[in-house]
Amino acid sequence: MAESCCPSPEPQSLDQTQAVEARYGAAAQHQEACLCTPVGFDPALLHVIPDAVVERDYGCGDPTRWVKQGDRVLDLGSGSGKNAFICSQIVGRSGSVTGVDRNADMLALSRAAIPVVASAVGFDNVRFLDGAIEALDAPAATGEPLVADASMDVVLSNCVLNLVNPSARDRLLANIRRVLAPGGRVAISDIVCDRVVPQRLQQDPDLWSGCISGAWQEQDFLEAFEALGFEQVRYAERSEKPWREVEGIAFRAVTLVGALPTVEQVSSCC
Repeated sequence: MAESCCPSPEPQSLDQTQAVEARYGAAAQHQEACLCTPVGFDPALLHVIPDAVVERDYGCGDPTRWVKQGDRVLDLGSGSGKNAFICSQIVGRSGSVTGVDRNADMLALSRAAIPVVASAVGFDNVRFLDGAIEALDAPAATGEPLVADASMDVVLSNCVLNLVNPSARDRLLANIRRVLAPGGRVAISDIVCDRVVPQRLQQDPDLWSGCISGAWQEQDFLEAFEALGFEQVRYAERSEKPWREVEGIAFRAVTLVGALPTVEQVSSCC
């Protein structure tokens, strides 16, 4: 078993949500090296973003590379806001970026940076919503879903889907499909594994909140998006060397991409 940079207690009955909330709340206050794996981003897009936001971003890929000018972007588990603020510059004035996160400390950090980035780039096209990424259909204050049907062109996330309780994964996937407009795309950076993670490892709060024991199996991850109707689903990026190995299970970083059929494609086949 590879040595962990963060010691884990004995396995116990785990509340995954509580474990993630506690760890990411602390990581919003002080940078933690153990969370996920560092990735290089275009420095030209980082210089307008406050250092505290950049330093407290925890991810395993760069899904922002698949965003285009004018896109309406949904960033699941937006955390400190770094990915969202990068996207805001790419999509420009004609686009928009919505981040969703449930951690109060991360939301405070990202929301405080909105006017700073807006002043630097000359426009404000970013908002951060308080909510669980698997519950985008939950009613907001208006009584409407937190994120409306077919309201986004791209859904991205960065090392977040593996933090969702397995019992809520079907709802998470259904919501990703629901909020995307025809022709909508996904760019999901995450950690996958080469075989089933034993239940006792799934009960370890440090391994779970550290993006390890909640990892999807590599092939299952692809098939889950294919089952939603996404086409050309593939790993645009896949680390050759595992990021971590725990009890012989290889965990590696990937970025999954895919697209829904456009209105024209749907019409032509029906």
